[in-house]
Amino acid sequence: MKTDEFAFFNQQLAAMLRDGLPLEGALQRLAAEMGDATLKTQLQFLEADLRKGTPIAEALTPRELPEFYKRMILVGVQSNDLPGVLVLMADYYQRQHATLTRLKGLLVYPLIVLIAAFGLSLAISILWGHIIWPSLSTMYTTGIGGLFGNSTLPLFTRLASQLWAPPLLFALALLFVFAVILNRRLRAKVCWRLPAFRDASVAQTASALWIMLKSGVTLRDALALLEQLELGTPAGKDIAVWRIRLAGGQGKFSEMANGSRAFPALFIWMVSNSGADITAGFKRAAEIYQGKFQRHTETLLYAVLPTAIIALGLMIAAQGYMAISSIAPFLKSLMSVDGT
Repeated sequence: MKTDEFAFFNQQLAAMLRDGLPLEGALQRLAAEMGDATLKTQLQFLEADLRKGTPIAEALTPRELPEFYKRMILVGVQSNDLPGVLVLMADYYQRQHATLTRLKGLLVYPLIVLIAAFGLSLAISILWGHIIWPSLSTMYTTGIGGLFGNSTLPLFTRLASQLWAPPLLFALALLFVFAVILNRRLRAKVCWRLPAFRDASVAQTASALWIMLKSGVTLRDALALLEQLELGTPAGKDIAVWRIRLAGGQGKFSEMANGSRAFPALFIWMVSNSGADITAGFKRAAEIYQGKFQRHTETLLYAVLPTAIIALGLMIAAQGYMAISSIAPFLKSLMSVDGT
């Protein structure tokens, strides 16, 4: 789903509902102009179900839309303030789009260099293993022209001649990267462990809690929903502990979040110091960590490309060293022949 287009859709939908247009008619008009085919189809199905008289809760259930979004739509309907909730969701997905754009920009250079390094390393290995090394090893072991004399290649030479380790390592790295990109839960686990990515995840979590509390959702229900959305991630485990402690009577956020591993101490301190207005605390934390994420990504963007180029150079140097080490016996034999 294109989050920027989804954010714009919610802005337009909120404006149409405030102007008095029925939800079904607004969905029909906006869906006709959607560029994202998948999102367009889901909105058309939703609009068709609503026209048939299907309750909105039942109409939303089978739709392939974000679970958080579907829950918040129901909150807006129940509170008779669907346009207000839609505006909040538009802001949420707009920030999410900006975050994803920065993350993609941060990853594009390393990914390009990794693919280039894999291709170059593989080409070197094939060229060496199938053309150069077979000829040299045959000359050494069979003593062509009596130059080297019949002998057995040393073990280190045989090992050094196998240049398949670098491309294999790069292939494994690529598999891991694509697994992270394609698997949502694995991607969430990685994002909660890398510093800059964790700032983005903390900001997104704080923003989700702020939107839910501002829309009238109780803290208990907000934590329960967020725990479900973050299931299997380090944040999900922390939020489960918060919910259990809240149910046990620990109403202060500092008590609930004590000992959290995924969420940094600064986040807990900011929310705790908001006093009775915990909603404002989550909003402030979202803004602070969104800013931290932006500053970190700007710094990393300048460092990623040079680091990736250095890594590529080290890879080429490593393969060159292995190649030189494997032909050392031939050079020694040539020197001994010249000496005699």
